[in-house]
Amino acid sequence: MYLDKFRLDGKLAVVTGAARGIGYAISEALTQAGARVVLTDMHRGALDEAVAKLAQAGASVEAELLDVTDAAAVQRVHDAIVARHGRVDVLVNNAGIAISNHPAETMSDEVWDRVIDVNLNGVFRCCRAFGKSMLDHGGGSIVNVGSMSGFVVNRPQEQANYNASKAGVHHLTRSLAAEWGARGVRVNAVAPTYIDTEMNKYVYDDPEMYRHWVGGTPMNRLGRVDEVASVVLFLASEAASLMTGSIVLADGGYVCW
Repeated sequence: MYLDKFRLDGKLAVVTGAARGIGYAISEALTQAGARVVLTDMHRGALDEAVAKLAQAGASVEAELLDVTDAAAVQRVHDAIVARHGRVDVLVNNAGIAISNHPAETMSDEVWDRVIDVNLNGVFRCCRAFGKSMLDHGGGSIVNVGSMSGFVVNRPQEQANYNASKAGVHHLTRSLAAEWGARGVRVNAVAPTYIDTEMNKYVYDDPEMYRHWVGGTPMNRLGRVDEVASVVLFLASEAASLMTGSIVLADGGYVCW
């Protein structure tokens, strides 16, 4: 009974920013739980490679090119997926960027707007399009990828844009959960710590950054992509059927200190 709650057999899931890193691991986890997954990303080459790799492992996957900052493109991709499959059961909003080391007093509008547009506006656009469809069909599960940066101010890097965007994702998650809960659509978020991806490997060569990132974490290590994907799988599944509006920290204890 209980293990079956984690299964997603017969479900269709859409994952944004799915070509690499956390997004790829999330897609892998959802397929292993039985879902058919549509991977979306704005990088065609990496997206095709990710789909081919998952398909070779026996997963049921598709690809859609998507820039989440383009509202019309979000709607087109949604419409195309629904036209093929009839409905979407799970949406994971993972697409995001970080532009750090920009002090607030000298941060340009371009740097601020770029991060907010991808990380917050992009999540809203996808929630709006796919959430409306889920409401029309009587249910669904949305999982947003936030960050512990929505709870704390990271150091030593200066990134007011990123921190604000992720705090916004968390409260957007709660707001949508409150609006949609009675109509069968659950909206939750995972808030990861620093994750060991290609983008973050530079920290091992920066003693000061390493001291704050890893030394500031009770578990004394970076997180792994599969650890974030496992939380997403839980939130997406019926195992979390009583949860909506929850922001689940997967931070190795970082915010304890």
